[in-house]
Amino acid sequence: MSAVQYRQLLANLGSSQGTPKEQADRYREVLENILAITNDEERSEGLKIFIESVINENVSLVTSRPLLSDIAVQLQHMGTGPVSKELCLFTLDKLQPRLISFQEQDSTIRQHLADILEQEDRWQEAATVLSEIPFDNGQKQYTKDYKLKTYLRIARLYLDCGEIMKAETFVNRASLLHADQEPEFVILHKECHARVLDFKGKFMEAAQKYNELSYHSGLSKEAQMKALTNALICATLASAGQVRSRLLATLFKDERAQRLPSFNILEKMHLDRIIKRSELDEFSQLLKPHQKGLKEDGRSFLESAIVEHNLLSASALYDNVTFAELGALLEIPAERAEKCASQMITEQRLAGYIDQIDGSVEFHKPDVLPQWNSRIEQLCQQVNGVIEKITAGHPEWLSQLTGFSSQNSQRSEQDKEEAMVS
Repeated sequence: MSAVQYRQLLANLGSSQGTPKEQADRYREVLENILAITNDEERSEGLKIFIESVINENVSLVTSRPLLSDIAVQLQHMGTGPVSKELCLFTLDKLQPRLISFQEQDSTIRQHLADILEQEDRWQEAATVLSEIPFDNGQKQYTKDYKLKTYLRIARLYLDCGEIMKAETFVNRASLLHADQEPEFVILHKECHARVLDFKGKFMEAAQKYNELSYHSGLSKEAQMKALTNALICATLASAGQVRSRLLATLFKDERAQRLPSFNILEKMHLDRIIKRSELDEFSQLLKPHQKGLKEDGRSFLESAIVEHNLLSASALYDNVTFAELGALLEIPAERAEKCASQMITEQRLAGYIDQIDGSVEFHKPDVLPQWNSRIEQLCQQVNGVIEKITAGHPEWLSQLTGFSSQNSQRSEQDKEEAMVS
């Protein structure tokens, strides 16, 4: 049957009498005949005519919606080839004037078209196709899981093509939905959030997110190790300070980290050893393109992080040092060493002060005893808090414990008296 004949047949069906079911059955019979055509070009042309006819306002929505759902299913069965892609684009274009009536079918076709575009590595186009689904403005009420899954998919696609701001928008939307969701969604949300922070240069926060992911039981061992590697890299690139030192200590104590190619750098950072530029070649190869970018002062993220680390290491070795000596130690000009030390002192990431007259920096060594006392005090307060909560919920436990302590005390006194008598 020619295209003209199909067009005439479908036009007659649109104006035919009968119940919606009878009309739908007649349309499905035509659809089956079109799908049976062996020539791809003729079958594609027949489907286009069928789609145009079904979407026409002359056809009742009771009839057209199920038929268009059938078309969406058939497009998925056709795979991810060029014919299926062409028909998806054609259908979405024809649906636009009546989108409010076919939102469910539109979203199904968009998901399939996104699959095709993603397979072609056209991530931005795939993300755009999905982002045009009217999640909140249409008549169709999408489930929380569907919205969350699609938001995270869009975020991942935008991340893959480097559109960080757009990715962050959909990560934030997902954040409002992901609480108490399936582990699959929680993992994907954490991963997308970590990648956004990573791309934006917020390496400390990204490292913490990646480290959390590395312990998630829902990930494979390989994925956990990948997350751990990312945590180590981001922690290395983060600005030096107490927060990073604590995370480096956590990573260093993780037995899995010893199997990573970047463990040598982690070990030196944790132990406050000076790191030479010549030792960074292997580590530099692990960096992603965005991690090799430059900061506002023209330094790379890695160079800046290593200089700050070496400065902290120097503060543990020296009470004071001239800027000329410090520059030689850090392998940078003396003026830059002074500027770096001044900035870290101002940001309270380095204890000390600048002596402009002598051209040196004086390092302050922290008194650890008050810190220990403070931590012991905090621990005792936490223990007291736990006991108070247990007592409030189980008062009988305290009475038993008190009675047991009293008996032990009396026995101890008796033992002492008997010992004195003997």
